[in-house]
Amino acid sequence: MPQIHTSKRHPSKARLVACLAALVTAAALADGAVAAPKAYPKAAVIVSGTLAAHLRPDVASPTLKVFRQFRSDFRPTTLLVLGERRGAQGTRWLKLSLPMRPNGRMGWVRASALHLRSVPRSIVVDLSARRLRVVEDGRTRYSTRVAIGRRGMETPTGRFYLTATFKPKERFLGAHAFETSAYSKLSEWPGGGVVGLHGTSMPQLLGKRVSHGCVRMSNAAALVLKQLAPAGTPLTIVP
Repeated sequence: MPQIHTSKRHPSKARLVACLAALVTAAALADGAVAAPKAYPKAAVIVSGTLAAHLRPDVASPTLKVFRQFRSDFRPTTLLVLGERRGAQGTRWLKLSLPMRPNGRMGWVRASALHLRSVPRSIVVDLSARRLRVVEDGRTRYSTRVAIGRRGMETPTGRFYLTATFKPKERFLGAHAFETSAYSKLSEWPGGGVVGLHGTSMPQLLGKRVSHGCVRMSNAAALVLKQLAPAGTPLTIVP
């Protein structure tokens, strides 16, 4: 029988370099230096005092907005974190979706100033279909018909989030309401034109373009959303 010779093969230099790179990456992830692909978005609250959001991840860059730990209604200020990066001297910075005009502004804050939590669900409002969906793990968990902004006061499109939820005193806003980071065309509207998601006292108007930019739903749907979507829930509004 022919002999079978075995030999121990030493790993090549390229393979050693690849292994070392993998170890470095794993260590960085463990240390929080690099965010995992699915790490964001996350909701966040301010640890204490005030927080300045900068144009770039650098304290010397312009300040876009200053947040207080608590809102004027004494609720904690809730923010939405979209990503992270390392700045000078290794400082960890977080990228925020800013609740301000114009819609779509982004800013950077130091990570040490925020306490983060996961957001398991998101909301999608489809303006053309007049539907609101709650999405979890890529699947629609809940769907309902909505009314949207009328012509000239269209509901804005883009990526936003829920900044607060509350039981309104006005019957017109229905059983429950949700303040968002989106702004309408009406700057004189309450809160400077903040777009809301809310119930309604006129369910016969659902499915139509009738609001000043807000998204209306049935009172039953608003109470379901109350259970599924806390402050910090991402919101996407598509045409």
